[in-house]
Amino acid sequence: MRVEGRIKAAVIKLTSCSGCQLQILNAEDEILEVTKRVDFTHFLELSSDVRSGPYDIAFVEGAVTTPEEVELVRSVRGSSKYVVALGACATAGGIQALRNLASTEEFKKIVYPHPEWIKTLDKVSPISEFVRVDYELRGCPVSKDRVIDFITQILAGKKPYFRREPLCMECKRKGNICVLIAKGIPCLGPVTQEGCGALCPTYGRGCYGCFGPAKDPKPEELVKALVRRSGLSKDGAVERFKYFTAWAKPFRKVVGGE
Repeated sequence: MRVEGRIKAAVIKLTSCSGCQLQILNAEDEILEVTKRVDFTHFLELSSDVRSGPYDIAFVEGAVTTPEEVELVRSVRGSSKYVVALGACATAGGIQALRNLASTEEFKKIVYPHPEWIKTLDKVSPISEFVRVDYELRGCPVSKDRVIDFITQILAGKKPYFRREPLCMECKRKGNICVLIAKGIPCLGPVTQEGCGALCPTYGRGCYGCFGPAKDPKPEELVKALVRRSGLSKDGAVERFKYFTAWAKPFRKVVGGE
């Protein structure tokens, strides 16, 4: 991946909490260095001065939940050399994709006084179900260090690369005691892609799967291990997957999404 000269970049929001965009801004000193080579011409969390494409890189945060967002993400794809899915919502549907496991119509009736006014798709989807995605930066929220690392690799003319090994490897590098084996605490670390620095296990909590499935994760086997090691029922073990990345394809089968 090579982009010559100054890079024209966009950060586009779909259905999300904007937390991943804020992580970019939280980089502070690093982002000031980045902007010496990158022009963020569409980034509403940064500036109301918005310029249209084409873009060298479009970072897309959020899941696709409405017909308008389908049109928007396709328009962004058509005007961008590279599209980067930013965070759990864009890469796996995010927390709002949990409604895919129930009835959208029922939710509308319960939540809204006029459900007939609500225009939404039957399913919440990651952007890859509508357009080609060149790179994924996962997390809920995405790691600001990983975003800066990604941009730095591009500026150096490299093809961006990140490990996809399980979170357990981060725990081993940090010298953490396994919370599942040693303490019987339910943990999705064995099937979750590393990238957060093993934040939850480092503080004695089980992983919640924020970074989505690792390469060849075998989540069905982890369900069995959770039953054996943590004393959960099978239904209780399955519930552990119903968080930020439940609609990621390998996890979707476990939670009953297909």
